[in-house]
Amino acid sequence: MGIYGERILPRIQDKVMKRKGMSEVRRRVCSGLSGDVVEVGFGTGLNVPYYPSEVRKVFAVEPSRVCMQLAQERISRSSVPVELAGLTGEHLDLPSESFDSVLSTWTLCTIPNLEAALKEIHRVLKSGGTFHFVEHGHAPDTKTARWQRRIEPFNKKIAGGCHLTRRVPESLERAGFQIEHLETYYFEGEPKPFGYTFEGRAARS
Repeated sequence: MGIYGERILPRIQDKVMKRKGMSEVRRRVCSGLSGDVVEVGFGTGLNVPYYPSEVRKVFAVEPSRVCMQLAQERISRSSVPVELAGLTGEHLDLPSESFDSVLSTWTLCTIPNLEAALKEIHRVLKSGGTFHFVEHGHAPDTKTARWQRRIEPFNKKIAGGCHLTRRVPESLERAGFQIEHLETYYFEGEPKPFGYTFEGRAARS
């Protein structure tokens, strides 16, 4: 990955992902979580303050050692225990049908094999368990989508493999999820190619 990816990018992302408006989105997406929760793409723990009291434990999946180091202060202030439980969403070393919810915030864009990761998320959820997510992806208007395709190769290089053109709802349905709630919008203040957002909840059918 190199020094940039290993040491510098996690610190940049910690700052970037605290932009104005994101805290309220995190609060909404975390609402309704309960029991044992897997968080795919734990990052620097920016969701930790928004875990509901009904959450028993969070199993953090995060490949970056630096991110986990940066997260320690947030974890220490939380009443919800957090345990590092894996390095990649594509191969979860967790038992099948054992978790009440899975959480992902602006993470699916960076996973190389999205199909494999969604199948793993589906596998570890209990029957009726829920996947809570907010992700950016393929815009509905032709002009913005064209720019997304142009920018994506460069964006992947500087933003940890971040794809701009993923069609999140369709991918969830192919993985066997039933979408229970979905809001789509352009994130306020974000350039349109980077800001088309899918926010919602899907159930393991």
